[in-house]
Amino acid sequence: MEVHHHGHHEGKKNWKSYLWEFLMLFLAVFCGFLAEYQLEHTIEHQREKQYLQSLIADLKSDQDVLSEHIAHVKTGISMMDSLITILTTPSQITGNTGELYYLARLAPRLRPLSSNTRTFEQLKNSGNFRLIRSLGTSNKIMSYYEKFPLIRLLESVNETEFTEYKKVASKIFNPVILLKMEGKNDEIKRISDNPALRSADNELLQELSFFSVYMHGTKKGILGADEELKVEGMRLIDYLQKEYHLE
Repeated sequence: MEVHHHGHHEGKKNWKSYLWEFLMLFLAVFCGFLAEYQLEHTIEHQREKQYLQSLIADLKSDQDVLSEHIAHVKTGISMMDSLITILTTPSQITGNTGELYYLARLAPRLRPLSSNTRTFEQLKNSGNFRLIRSLGTSNKIMSYYEKFPLIRLLESVNETEFTEYKKVASKIFNPVILLKMEGKNDEIKRISDNPALRSADNELLQELSFFSVYMHGTKKGILGADEELKVEGMRLIDYLQKEYHLE
C-alpha cells in the first residue's frame, strides 16, 4: 500500500519574531529617510553657497559702479558750487558768460545710479531666501538693498528740481549757443569766448541760483547715500566671504 507522507507545517511565529521584523522594517525606512534628508540638506546647502557666490559678484560689481557714480556726483557738486558763485556775484557774470553757459548746461546733470540686483531679485521672487539659514545673514543682505529706495527718491527730487531749473534757464540762455556746445556722445564742450546771454535780468539769475542751491543740496544727499551704500557693500562682501568661506 502506498503511503503518503505529509510535510511538516512550520509552527506559528511568536511575538518576538514579529517585533524583530517590524524593527528591521522600521530601521530600513528610517535610514532611507535620513539618507534622503541628508541629501536634500546637502543640495540646499550647496545652492545657498551658489546664491551667495553670485550675490558677492553682484556686490563687487556695485562697488565699481558706486565708485564711478560717487566721482560723477562729486564733479556735479563742484561744478554747481562754481555756478552758484557766478550767479550770485553780478560782477563776475559779464566776463564769464562762456563758463556760465558751460556750467549751467552741465552742472545740473545727474546720471542715475545703476545696480546689479539680479541675484537679490531671484532670491526674493522665487522664495529661495529660505535657503539662507542664518537670520543674521538675511538681515544684512536686506539692509544693504533697502538703501536703494532712498537714492531713487533723491534722484526723483533732483529731476523735479531740474525741471523747474530748466524753465528759468530757458529765459536766460541762447539756445543757439547751447546747440553749438554739443559734441559727440552727448559731450558738452566749453566755449572759447563769452557770448551774450538771452537775458541778464538779476531776478532771473537769482531764481536760477535758487534752484541750483536746491539741486546742490540734493546731490550732496545722494553723495552721502552713495558713500554709505559703498561702505555697507564692502562690509557685506567681507562678512559673506569669511562666514561662508567664499572668494
